Amino acid sequence: MPDCIMMLKFTKMHGLGNDFVVINALDQAINPDRDQIRRIAHRRYGIGCDQLLVIHPGRHEQADFLVSIYNADGSEAEQCGNGMRCVAAFLRENGLVSKDELVAETGAGLIKLYCEGDLIRVNMGRPGFKPADIPLAAAAQRQPYNLEVDGMDIEFVALSLGNPHAVLLVDDVDSAPVSVVGPRLQSHAVFPSSVNVGFMQILDDSRIRLRVYERGAGETPACGSGACAAVAAGIKVYNLAGKVDVSLPGGSLEVSWAGDDTPIWMKGPSTTVYEGNINL
Repeated sequence: MPDCIMMLKFTKMHGLGNDFVVINALDQAINPDRDQIRRIAHRRYGIGCDQLLVIHPGRHEQADFLVSIYNADGSEAEQCGNGMRCVAAFLRENGLVSKDELVAETGAGLIKLYCEGDLIRVNMGRPGFKPADIPLAAAAQRQPYNLEVDGMDIEFVALSLGNPHAVLLVDDVDSAPVSVVGPRLQSHAVFPSSVNVGFMQILDDSRIRLRVYERGAGETPACGSGACAAVAAGIKVYNLAGKVDVSLPGGSLEVSWAGDDTPIWMKGPSTTVYEGNINL
């Protein structure tokens, strides 16, 4: 028997099927270790989720709260667009905040959230295309980059949204080699911090389809930062319009970007599934 059992109250939420376990640590110190995170995220022996989100008091004077983001494998992530929408909805639904404009502190910096009825609009910050921003162990060049991986010639646009992304243009996302190319790129030395890999099919200049193979989670039904990365890559390299409907397996997000040094915006829903308790 363990010497001490800690009972945690949690809320299960999702943003377009990208699912989260949300834990309120505003009034108590909760810092789960890697084994605990893996247990919580396990879909047979725990609750099951793509990411665990722990809400702490903000440390920055402008922040309403701080969010620690953990992938299902126990690793920590800097950014999570779908997760931020769920956190904003959680705080509002539980009466922890009443205002419509919130500032979240994350590993990627401060993120601004706007509650607009049933949808949450997120300022995801400015995309960074310099190799040092991503990080990418390659000299800067005109995007897209080319890389040979296991005999495959892979072309991708690399960028950061506080976390690293590689966006591949494909003819059809349904037949894209997501489960093959995704992990190959994630483990490649050119991405020293690994990478989220997006497979983008352009339908027209304002509509794309997207699948994302996420760091620490594998393919997920939706990825907010991945959707923003795909739109930023599409606008910069493939002549997408400034406002794009992104169709993911779990549903659609609206993403807009004016280019250059302006922030990229994402809007979409969040859903509360259930509340419960888990012993750790």
